[in-house]
Amino acid sequence: MDFLSPVIDGFGVAFTPANLLYCLLGVTLGMLVGVLPGLGPAATIAVLLPITYNIEPTAAIIMLAGIFYGAQYGGTITSVLLRLPGEASSVVTALDGHEMAKRGRGGAALGIAAIGSFLGGTVAIIALTLVAPLVAEVALDFGPAEYTMLALLGILMVSTLGTGSVPKSLLMATVGLLLATVGQDPLQGTARLAFGSDELLDGIDFVIVAMGLFGVAEILHNLESLRRRSGRPKAVGSVYPSRTDLRESRGAISRGSVIGFVLGILPGGGATMSSMVAYAVEKKATKKPEEFGKGAIQGVAGPETANNAAATSSFIPLLSLGIPANATMAVMFGALMLQGITPGPLLVKEKPDLFWGVVNSMYIGNLLLLAMSLPLIGIFVRVLRVRPAILASLTILVTMIGVYTVRTNVFDMFLVIGLGAVGYLMKKVGFEPGPLVLAFVLGGILEASFRRSMRTFDGDLTGFLTQPIAASLLAVILIVAALPPLRALHRRRTTKEAALP
Repeated sequence: MDFLSPVIDGFGVAFTPANLLYCLLGVTLGMLVGVLPGLGPAATIAVLLPITYNIEPTAAIIMLAGIFYGAQYGGTITSVLLRLPGEASSVVTALDGHEMAKRGRGGAALGIAAIGSFLGGTVAIIALTLVAPLVAEVALDFGPAEYTMLALLGILMVSTLGTGSVPKSLLMATVGLLLATVGQDPLQGTARLAFGSDELLDGIDFVIVAMGLFGVAEILHNLESLRRRSGRPKAVGSVYPSRTDLRESRGAISRGSVIGFVLGILPGGGATMSSMVAYAVEKKATKKPEEFGKGAIQGVAGPETANNAAATSSFIPLLSLGIPANATMAVMFGALMLQGITPGPLLVKEKPDLFWGVVNSMYIGNLLLLAMSLPLIGIFVRVLRVRPAILASLTILVTMIGVYTVRTNVFDMFLVIGLGAVGYLMKKVGFEPGPLVLAFVLGGILEASFRRSMRTFDGDLTGFLTQPIAASLLAVILIVAALPPLRALHRRRTTKEAALP
């Protein structure tokens, strides 16, 4: 009962009128963000960070969390009706979902996606309720050496196990670590990489980096791609799946829930990778693989269940360890810090109202999404007809106002524009900002923990091997670092064998 008491109290927090309102606002905005291709939850949360200053911390995090998992379903609508993924995690949904829409079964695809999203999210929330406190309990034994290895593992996994190019991701992570050192040395007070600028002596605020690389850069990049958008939404049809659809989707939804929960916890996993893995698993599990890509409902149910489960489970490392698992969680990390809340193992004990209020609000948010998603499809289809240039202009305006309110500093506005231009060019040449932002967030943890560890070990690096948890994490780091070259070697061998007569 001691365990259930704070959980039950958390429902009292989640059901307060203000928190219910912010939960509704978050999931509604999240669905809208998912529908509008190119904006994304990370960019939206980054743009809204300054607004959260004046909102009570629990309500602010409930709203931002709602945007994140609400966007996962919103992206399904454009994937199915236009074959234009509103979210990266909905890319594979477009393969079969749009084919179903072309046959007049778009409504069934959206309906099964809503049901799968609800079930996957709910399963992940229950697991989060059980697992997160245990992880936090174990993490209480973590010291500087353990956090050094954990931060290093997070950066490495995001760079090497993601969906992009490994060398490019590692380069972006390196740039992120360099940006994290701008300002004054935390121990000695000397200037680092400030280039004589008084404004840079205080370092680069996370909000600036997030708004520039996710907000401005994403808007510029997607304006270019959306300009070439063509086609009108397909007929939706009935949004209620038949009994046959539900029967055929049961296995996909079950497997997607497990895949999404597990991969969502891992750094570098997240909703996008979960949806891709779930699609691959369903294609192997089915007795009719030839139907995939031609309108198989399992190709919609599996990925959509997985990406919602992953969106929820990615809160476990953030809230329990203080380690963001993906780019959006890095922005959430920044939101918590702006509210004066340090995510990590002490959060469960020191701020149980916030922790359990946020977790339990996800049950409410999932119910709201299920109740709203089907009736609101027609409205969201109309939203797709709004000119992208108008939406982009309004978003840039809100971004600039938000940046100025953070420190009332005009220099920050120029910095955001500069980072936005750099981020746009990065996207053009295939460099993703996710590893950079995660490394920027984890860089501070990595530096502080490493320097404290070196003081403890009197400068002896082998001291990490004397700590069982740190040594175990180091072994995992070595395995993760070895995976990319091993995979490349395996591909070369496979290619050579296939070329042999």
